[in-house]
Amino acid sequence: MRENDRRWLTLDLLKTTERYFRDKKIDESRLHAEVLLAHVLRVSRMDLYLNHNRPVYRSELEQFRSLCRERLKGRPLQYITGEQMFYGYPFAVDERVLIPRPETELVLEHAVDRLTAEGAAKERSVSILDIGTGSGCLAVTLALKLPEARITAVDLSAGALEIAACNADRHGVSKRIRFLQADALHPGFPDGLGVNYDLILSNPPYVPESEWSGLQPEVKEHEPKMALTPPDRFAFYHAITANASVLLGSGGVLCYELHADGARKVSEIVHAGGFDGIEIHKDYAGLDRVLSGVLAG
Repeated sequence: MRENDRRWLTLDLLKTTERYFRDKKIDESRLHAEVLLAHVLRVSRMDLYLNHNRPVYRSELEQFRSLCRERLKGRPLQYITGEQMFYGYPFAVDERVLIPRPETELVLEHAVDRLTAEGAAKERSVSILDIGTGSGCLAVTLALKLPEARITAVDLSAGALEIAACNADRHGVSKRIRFLQADALHPGFPDGLGVNYDLILSNPPYVPESEWSGLQPEVKEHEPKMALTPPDRFAFYHAITANASVLLGSGGVLCYELHADGARKVSEIVHAGGFDGIEIHKDYAGLDRVLSGVLAG
C-alpha cells in the first residue's frame, strides 16, 4: 500500500489490498477491496477481473488509498461509496440515513403479498404510507413494483427526506411519492396525511437503549441513532398503531419490521389497536422480523 512508485495492475492491487484488510481485521476483506476499487475506477466488480491487467493510474491509486483509509477508520463501506443495493436497485446513502438491510426487503415482500391477498393490489390503484422512510428504499421500491400506487413517505429528518427524494428522482418515481417531514410521536402527527390508505408500513427505531453499547462500532459511530433507538422501546409501535386505525380504510394492512424478540409485544399492541389476522414472519436467520395485521371491519 505504500509503494508509491510501483505501477499497479488491477488484480495485483486487489490481492494486496485484500491481504492488507485481512491483516487489519476487516471482515469480507476481498469484497471491500473489490467494491472500493470498482468505485474508484467506475466499473463493475466483474470488470475488475475481465480487465485484470488494466493499469491503475496515480490519481486513481491516491483516491483508492484515501478510501481504504476511511474504511480502516471504521466508516461503513456504503457511506464511503455513497450507495447500497436494496431489492436489486441502487440507493444513495450517507450518514443522514440508515444503511438499508436485507431484512427490510422482507417487509416489502410481505407487505405486497398481504395487499394482494386482500385484493387491493389487483383491483385498483393503492394508497401507501411509509412512516420513517429514511433513504426511501421501501417507498421507492414499492413505487417501482406497483406502478399504479400512490405513496406518501414521512420522516422526522429533513436530511433523510432529501436523500429519499433524490432516490425517487433517480428511479423515475418522484411524481408518485409525496415526501413529508413529520414526527410519528407527536400528538398532531396524522394531520395532513389524509385517510383511507390501503397499506401503512414502517421500519421504526426499535433497538433498545440497553443494547446500544453492544452494537458494532460502525453502527454506533456512523449511523443515525435517532433512526435506531427510540425514547421508549415500543413507543413507535404504540403511536403508529393508534394512528393507523384512523389512517387506514377498512381492510387496510399494517406492516412492521421488528426487533428479534419484540414480536409478542408488538402483536399485543396491534391486536389491541383493532387489527386481526396478525402474521409474523422470520428472517434469513430464523428470527421474527416482520409483523402485519388487517384492520377489522
